[in-house]
Parts: sequence; structure tokens; C-alpha cells
Amino acid sequence: MLKNYGKIAGITIILSLFLLILGVKYVLGQDLVVQNFIAFAVISVLVGTITGALLFYKLKFAYYIFTAGLLIGFIELFRSFISGMDGWGDLIGILSLFIFTAFGLVIGLIIEAILYFIRKNK
Repeated sequence: MLKNYGKIAGITIILSLFLLILGVKYVLGQDLVVQNFIAFAVISVLVGTITGALLFYKLKFAYYIFTAGLLIGFIELFRSFISGMDGWGDLIGILSLFIFTAFGLVIGLIIEAILYFIRKNK
């Protein structure tokens, strides 16, 4: 799996772009303009690049925790879009995606740092 970091990064880019478009266009019911596609593409490339970098540097635990945070973020995004929350569902959904993804990355990197220092002191 670690040798296929480019493929996994590409799949992550395509999947996250698809999920963002699906969520905003069909679940939220908003019309998409060019700026939306550009923003979604930037977010997807960023997430895919992080995924590829984690695998390239063999940070397996950080990759799994980051991916779990991304998955939880998308679940929360769709939940917020569906529940509505009196017009705040779209903003809360996007923010929750960013927050859970960022938490997954930070927690994964902290765990990798702890494991690095444990291995180094043995």
C-alpha cells in the first residue's frame, strides 16, 4: 500500500471532489458556479496531497487517523446538510469537515511523533 501513494492520493482527490459536489449540488440543493468547482478542486487536491505525503513518508498511523477524520468530516457534512439547522447547516457542514480533517491530521502526526521518540529511545 505504501508504494501506491500516488494512486491512493489520486483516488482521494477524485473521491473528495465527488463527495463535495454531491453534497452541495444534490443534498444541499445549491446551484454550483465555477468558483465552487475551483474551491472544491483546491480542497480535494490539498487533501489528496496530504494523503500522498503521509504515505510517501511512511506515516501509516497518521494516514489512518487522517483518513478517519476525513471520513467523519464528510459524514458530519452530509448530516448537517440534511438536518438544515435553520439555514446554518451549510456553514456548519463545511466547518465540521475542515475541523474533523484537521483534528485527524494533527492527532495522527502527534501519535507518529510519540511513536518516533519511543522507537528512538529503545
